[in-house]
Amino acid sequence: MKQSTTNNKDSYRSGFVAIIGRPNVGKSTLMNHLIGQKIAIMSDKPQTTRNKIHGVYTTENTQIVFLDTPGIHKPQSKLGNYMMKTAESALKEVEAALFLIDVSEGLGGGDRYIIEQLKKTKTPVFLVMNKIDKVEPEALLPIIAQYNELYPFAEIVPVSALHGNNISTLIEQLTKYMPPGPQYYPADQITDHPEQFVCAELIREKILHLTREEVPHSIAVAIEDMRVQDNGVVYIGAIIFVERDSQKGIIIGKRGELLKQVGQKARHDIEALLGSKIFLELWVKVKKDWRNQERVLKDLGFKHE
Repeated sequence: MKQSTTNNKDSYRSGFVAIIGRPNVGKSTLMNHLIGQKIAIMSDKPQTTRNKIHGVYTTENTQIVFLDTPGIHKPQSKLGNYMMKTAESALKEVEAALFLIDVSEGLGGGDRYIIEQLKKTKTPVFLVMNKIDKVEPEALLPIIAQYNELYPFAEIVPVSALHGNNISTLIEQLTKYMPPGPQYYPADQITDHPEQFVCAELIREKILHLTREEVPHSIAVAIEDMRVQDNGVVYIGAIIFVERDSQKGIIIGKRGELLKQVGQKARHDIEALLGSKIFLELWVKVKKDWRNQERVLKDLGFKHE
C-alpha cells in the first residue's frame, strides 16, 4: 500500500479524515484496514479506543491522515468526559468525516446524537455502512433512506471493515475530497504515535480479550522502560493499572496464568510491529479510582487540549 513519493508538489493531495460513530461499530477495525497495518486495538467490548489515534495512508499522489476517535457515548467518569471531548473535537480539524454505522443494528439514540453534532459543522460527511456481511443486500436501501432523511451525506459507502470489502472504493472517494497539500509524514510512517503508545495499546487489547466484563474499562497500561539490549532484543517493561485489588487478582489469574497469556499474545503483535524480538515484562498495580483523578489521567497520557 505504501509507495515511493517522488511526487509533483502541485498535484499532490493531502488531508485529515475523522472516523466517528457509536461505540463498537468497528472504527478501529476500519482504521487498520485503511492503512494496511494494525495500529488501533480491536475488541468486541464498547469504548475500547480512548485516544485520538492517527493512521497514515500514503501513495505517490495522496496522503490521508485518519483519526480513529473514541466511540461517542454518555460519559460516566472524567476519563469518559475526556474521550467525548476528543471525539467531538476531531470534527473541527479535518477535511472529511466518516460516520460509521453498524447496519446489523437499528438506528438508535446514539446515531441521532452524532448526527446532531454533525449538523454543527460544514465538513463533508460520508455515511459508511459497516458490517454489510451480516445483512442481505436488499436490506441496505431502507437503511440508506432512513439516514438520508436525517442528514445530507456527501457520499454513502457500504463496507465490511472486518473482511476489507469496498475499502479501496472508500479511499478512492475520499481522495476526491482531499485538497492540494503537502506530504505531512514520511511515506513509510503509518502513525504519529510513538512506539511505546502502540505497544501499550496492544497489551491492553489482549487484556480486553481475556478478561471478564468488570475489568476492561478499569485498566490502563503504561510502558515504564523500553530499550534495545546488547543482544539486539528489545526490552519492554509495562505496568497494568487497575482500580481494585479484586481486578488485580483477575488479571494475574490462577498461578499467574492469565498474565502469562496476555504477555504471550502481546509479544506476538509487538514483534510484528517492531520487526524484532522482544522481552516483555508485565506488572499489575492498583490505582484506586484512577479514571476520576486528573493527575493520574495526565500521567497516563490522557490530555485533552
